Amino acid sequence: MHAYRADEDIATELGIETAEVQRRLAEARQILLAKRNARVWPGRDEKILTSWNGLAIAGMAVAARALGRSDFAESATRAVDFIREHLFRDGRLLAVHKDGQSRFAAYLDDYAFLLDALLELLQTRWRSSDLQLATALADALLQHFGDTENGGFYFTADDHEQLIHRSKSFGDEAVPAGNAIAAQALTRLGLLLGETRYLDASARTLRAAWAPLQHYPHAHASMLVALAEHLDPPQQVIIRGPRDEAAGWRDTLAKKYSPMRQVFAIEAQAQGLPEMLAAKRAMDATVAYVCRGTVCSEPIRALAALLALAG
Repeated sequence: MHAYRADEDIATELGIETAEVQRRLAEARQILLAKRNARVWPGRDEKILTSWNGLAIAGMAVAARALGRSDFAESATRAVDFIREHLFRDGRLLAVHKDGQSRFAAYLDDYAFLLDALLELLQTRWRSSDLQLATALADALLQHFGDTENGGFYFTADDHEQLIHRSKSFGDEAVPAGNAIAAQALTRLGLLLGETRYLDASARTLRAAWAPLQHYPHAHASMLVALAEHLDPPQQVIIRGPRDEAAGWRDTLAKKYSPMRQVFAIEAQAQGLPEMLAAKRAMDATVAYVCRGTVCSEPIRALAALLALAG
């Protein structure tokens, strides 16, 4: 029940106390609730989809940084941990979890959306295990979904059940195109790790999409974003230091809106870092490295200097 007038106005019209108006409304709500609960409840879709959770995790991670909401980051982290525990087996994803069971080989969107989500969540809070999961997903994309002759990624894996047609699409529909998100995420991960396999796969995908992108750019918005990032790589800032101070530097940078900047705050004691990240060493105090493409700055030892350089 929703009252469109103030309790005081109703009380004045009826010539009763405001408290009596509130009592009557509360009583009416209880009567209505009892009647509603006696009806058949609408059905609810209870299945958990890896791909849609990837979209949600990415959104929660971005919102956590933008709004300073640690609860959003915790929610995204719990979702990642659930997927890792229930929907990731032997280096491969499953697509659906319902009633305690995970089933069906995952599709391109599952891998691409979750990979993108992990890269967003790593900027919100760093866990080396999430980077390892991201690289496992990227490797699976290249190995099982890639079209090695023409570029891009098929919607199904090479060991998926046999279908009449193995589709490969570049256009956005109800959700962003899996090929576009894969290309963008592989560019970002390739630059972060200095991994040319990922960068080459992204470039091949963009070349494969060039003809439809030229003819129907309005239907390929996500691919245009991926192309823009590939041609003009985003700035990547790697911060190394004690957890709280590194996070403080990251949050200070985040106060200035810069959609073409990615910031990863990695605590000094982080383990299991790939060679490219391990080379950006922690020192006796918090330091930062500003990278554009494959070129990185010398360690920056002051937050003011970082703000000046990162722009």
